[in-house]
Amino acid sequence: MPVQNILAEHEDSMKKSIDFLHTELKGVRTGRASTGLVEHVRVDYYGSPTPLNQLATISTPDATSIVIKPFDPGSLKDIEKAIKVSDLGLPPIADGKVVRLSIPPLSGERREQLVQQVKQMGEQTKISIRNIRRDANKQLDDEEKSKDITEDDRDRGKKEVDEITKKYTEEVDSVVKAKSEEIMEQ
Repeated sequence: MPVQNILAEHEDSMKKSIDFLHTELKGVRTGRASTGLVEHVRVDYYGSPTPLNQLATISTPDATSIVIKPFDPGSLKDIEKAIKVSDLGLPPIADGKVVRLSIPPLSGERREQLVQQVKQMGEQTKISIRNIRRDANKQLDDEEKSKDITEDDRDRGKKEVDEITKKYTEEVDSVVKAKSEEIMEQ
């Protein structure tokens, strides 16, 4: 396999790691309401666990509340129950047509805990990226051993893998920093 194919394949994996981090961070609470907090909640809908965003429109009319309007009014109780048993810690208020969630302000201590959680997620993503780098370097070594690429190509490939890895770990740092600052905003 040519060096460029190996690099492209592994860079794509690193991009997916970053995308996954972005998705995970949407579920981390900040001081203001976000639809990302509840989109991942699974609702038992006719015996099948279904993501909330497939059952209802989710909106944030202001910075302190989330409104969930089910497409099927019959699923209101199921949505309310799913939010109660989720790890959100937010009491749902149903008024017959919609479910409202009030987002209380975060305490300083809770903000610190969330920042630590975000840093941990970032570190897991960096580990994933370093594992991808290791796999790419191993694949380059294997290609060189089987004489499919030259030693110089392998060395250039490893250098490029390191540059790509550095780029994505820096991106993880900037994403974590931005989310941490968002959490610490009053």
